[in-house]
Amino acid sequence: MIHFNYINKSIILSLFVFFSLNIFSQNVEFNETNFPNQEEKLKEILYDISDGDYYFSEEVYSKALKSYLKANDYNPNNASLNYKIGKCYLHYSIYKSKSILYLDKAMELNPNFDDDILYQYGRAYHLNMKFDKAIAKYKEYKKSLSPVDITLKRDDIDKKIEECNVGKELVSNPVRVRIENLSVPLNSKYPDYSPIINADESVMLFTSRRKNTTGGLEDPFNPGFYEDIYISYNIAGKWSAPYNPGKPLNTKYHDAIVGLSPDGQKLFTYRGKNGGGIYVCKLDGLKWSKPSKLDKPINTKNHEPSASFSYDGRTIYFVSNRIGGYGDLDIYVCKMDDKGEWGKATNLGANINTAYEDNSAFMHFDGKTLYFSSKGHKSMGGYDIFKSTLNNGQWSEPENLGYPINSPEDDVFFSVSASGKHGYFSTVRLDGIGEHDIYQVDFFGPEKPVINNIEDNLIASIAIPVAETVIEPVINIKTSQLTLLKGVILDEESSKPLFATIELIDNKKNEVLATFESNKITGKYLVVLPSGKNYGIAVKADNYLFHSENFDIPPTAEYRIVEKEIKLKKIQVGKEIALHNIFFDYKKSELRPESIYELNRLVQLLNEVPTLKIEISGHTDNIGTAEYNKELSVKRANSVINYLIKKGISPSRLSFVGYGFEKPISSNETEEGRQMNRRSEFRIVEN
Repeated sequence: MIHFNYINKSIILSLFVFFSLNIFSQNVEFNETNFPNQEEKLKEILYDISDGDYYFSEEVYSKALKSYLKANDYNPNNASLNYKIGKCYLHYSIYKSKSILYLDKAMELNPNFDDDILYQYGRAYHLNMKFDKAIAKYKEYKKSLSPVDITLKRDDIDKKIEECNVGKELVSNPVRVRIENLSVPLNSKYPDYSPIINADESVMLFTSRRKNTTGGLEDPFNPGFYEDIYISYNIAGKWSAPYNPGKPLNTKYHDAIVGLSPDGQKLFTYRGKNGGGIYVCKLDGLKWSKPSKLDKPINTKNHEPSASFSYDGRTIYFVSNRIGGYGDLDIYVCKMDDKGEWGKATNLGANINTAYEDNSAFMHFDGKTLYFSSKGHKSMGGYDIFKSTLNNGQWSEPENLGYPINSPEDDVFFSVSASGKHGYFSTVRLDGIGEHDIYQVDFFGPEKPVINNIEDNLIASIAIPVAETVIEPVINIKTSQLTLLKGVILDEESSKPLFATIELIDNKKNEVLATFESNKITGKYLVVLPSGKNYGIAVKADNYLFHSENFDIPPTAEYRIVEKEIKLKKIQVGKEIALHNIFFDYKKSELRPESIYELNRLVQLLNEVPTLKIEISGHTDNIGTAEYNKELSVKRANSVINYLIKKGISPSRLSFVGYGFEKPISSNETEEGRQMNRRSEFRIVEN
């Protein structure tokens, strides 16, 4: 009897477990049969699902997910609902791993669910960097397709499998970087993206959809507040709380930053109203001017979402989906002519552009390194960040910046400091605060070799030396090959800031490379000088003598910052300036061709002020005898006088003298000092 009861109880228990498992794995539809006497609640839940389906069809996954989760709380055992929630998590939210849980649930509830779930499984594993599982699901999905479907979908599946293989390779060989979420106050719980910095990393402009947007309105077609441009300053290595500059830079519609000039005084914006397009505006003292839309050939009736300045402001790299490109979005280049007009837009070609989207162009301040985001090339999924270098008119094969900079997510809007040590970009990561956050990348140099250190250390036994493996700290970091010249322009007497123009000249070619301006209020200026040129710099302001500087920078010169306070002198008797861009060969008095632009500038001054009489003086270093240097300096000064006379300046307005090494302005103990002493000057003797 006892034995019989025991058997019956075992059978009953087994049947209970069987039916319980069957119930919990059974698909439960939203109907009155499954939820009797709950008509009002069921009606409410069905409305939530319908609401979610609308947003799901419009790909507004954030709102769809909210409605679906509410319905799922009521009934967590519906295959279709779990599938949709899993897909929403794939397309929205930093919690991509949750997508796998809901897709698993959908498959458990209905093993014969639509074959598309296999593709979504592949995407879920892909975005969670479980690449082998993703490849298996993609292949399984591919096998399930009909001949018609496989014709339509083969390329996409093969591309996804290729991305997984690239991801495996990149993750197994990570690059030496530190990636940091810039956190509060720069980032917020709202989307923050498109960080653009100026050359010296003193200011950052970025786009955000936070609550204090200008106008305070939400986009009815793309959930969230309209985009605005925000500004943050680098104070002692920390980014300040960003502020919204308001009108006229921002409007009540979409306004996004897409490009910033190296000196931070000019920017490109994207405005979404009236078809959208790229706009340009200037910093007028402390306020931004009203952005004006760029004409053809940059803006068209198509879509131009991104643009970047070159270091000289005379070239623009921009993105467009215009007819004739290689893919959905291509990168183009446009150059400014001598009249300030933009010339023909040229596609950068098949080495840069692909059949997929190539976007977010950023030309580095060195004038030759292009950073951009691409869904083509060797991407590990979505947009990856690549770089390519321009050499002799040809772009190098784009290089993936590697993992962990890139991920299977969209990694976009990459900009790099002039030094090349820091980068900034926006992405979605698990440590994020909002949907998109801004991150900083610190680049390290090559890893140093492991060495054995057998020197004494504090915890080692004196009797028995202890060998330990030590990786030396990274010291050498490869930097950009350029010079940053920055500072402030002042009145010599009052030290008040001046608004001045700065001409950048290629002395070898005797042509103006670019013209810049100091800030109207602060007098601050910043000029980028890529290595490999002999630069002449002329600073000019109304009613002041021009000021000249020379930077002859070898091609291999590494990154450096030169800070220089420039004091302009008024046009008055007794004032003198050095002519740093007048050159002579060693021990010779003939003017070199590189001197022409500086000489013509002096001719222009004498023509503009016809009452001026000047004295040209020649100076040398102390190498050689006093007699020899005196004679050489006289001949060199006379060469300048002869040039001015040939250009129509009356000899009665000109005099010259040679001082040899009698009036040094620097020490003759160093080559740098001697170079400064080898100079020509002019002094006003009558006005």
